[in-house]
Amino acid sequence: MKFTQRLKKIAEYIPKDSKVADIGTDHGFIPVYLIENKIATYVVASDLNEASLNKAVKEVEKRNLQSLIDTRLGDGLHVLLPGEVDVVVIAGMGGILITKILEEGKDIAKTIKKFLLQPMRDSAYLREYLIENGYKICDEELVKEKQKYYEIIVAEHGRQKVKNDIYYEIGEKLIQKRHPLLKEFLQYKIDKMKQIIDKLPKCNKKRKQLEEKVKKFEVLINGLEMPSDSFHNG
Repeated sequence: MKFTQRLKKIAEYIPKDSKVADIGTDHGFIPVYLIENKIATYVVASDLNEASLNKAVKEVEKRNLQSLIDTRLGDGLHVLLPGEVDVVVIAGMGGILITKILEEGKDIAKTIKKFLLQPMRDSAYLREYLIENGYKICDEELVKEKQKYYEIIVAEHGRQKVKNDIYYEIGEKLIQKRHPLLKEFLQYKIDKMKQIIDKLPKCNKKRKQLEEKVKKFEVLINGLEMPSDSFHNG
């Protein structure tokens, strides 16, 4: 079973003896890992795509874990009963789709204690949705695999104020703990924005917005290079 560093890092945030749902499970790697490593006592592995779910079913059957991993075909949180699980994992989808799953499954979501979200894109959209809809971001992680960066957002129900809009783009928790990958992640995002800027006319509105964002990201990088006792992230 190919269990990547990204998936392993997600698993590290799941409390021992939890009941977990892995939404969009695909091969079922997370559920199998959680059970075999005695992290979870029970896992619902669900997927909207029958072919993907069948991969998980085969993996579960091969390891004889049918009594501990329940595979379900269905859409988002609708596969769950209220209070059935403590933790929900939604990994490997776009941030907009993750917000759609949370929004459409509100009645189930309010019964869940912890959410582990790993957006493949649109992480700023997801963070803003969480903050505006009664969630607080408790922690964040960055993982790099094959030259790609993955953001992991740990959320719970609660209230949170965002002091600076840049924290939607770059998780405040990553900045607070001076994540070891943060500087190169910021530089990666700056380089991508500069490539777009170079292709846009000088008077273009989007160009000016990207130039402003580049400046903010460069300020963050400079802050990370300062001694920790003088670094100000407000």
